[in-house]
Amino acid sequence: MAAAKKIVVYGIPNCDTVKKARTWLDEHDVAFEFHDFKKAGVSAALLEGWLKEVSLDALVNRRGTTWRGLDDAAKAAADTEAGAIALMIGKPSVIKRPVVVVNGRVKTLGFSAEQYETLFA
Repeated sequence: MAAAKKIVVYGIPNCDTVKKARTWLDEHDVAFEFHDFKKAGVSAALLEGWLKEVSLDALVNRRGTTWRGLDDAAKAAADTEAGAIALMIGKPSVIKRPVVVVNGRVKTLGFSAEQYETLFA
């Protein structure tokens, strides 16, 4: 028998995309843990690990309201990995979400029913 996958969904509970992802997983009986960025935060080590698997451009949500509210200096600092990590720790809402991690590896950012079908079928 295959070992059970450990699935962690990282995000913010009131984010519509996170809600869609959690609903899809629940409806398909996929067991997962939810990590709330706002309550539990994120660590530099966690973000550094993710950045080994996804690009900085993919992980930083440059289209959201949090990003649009930043000053130019903060946006410029996010062009470096260290600056982006500091920004994501300080303002986790700037992280593209949800981040879905399976057995310690980032599998997807955001939500797409088609992608989830492939990952969790």
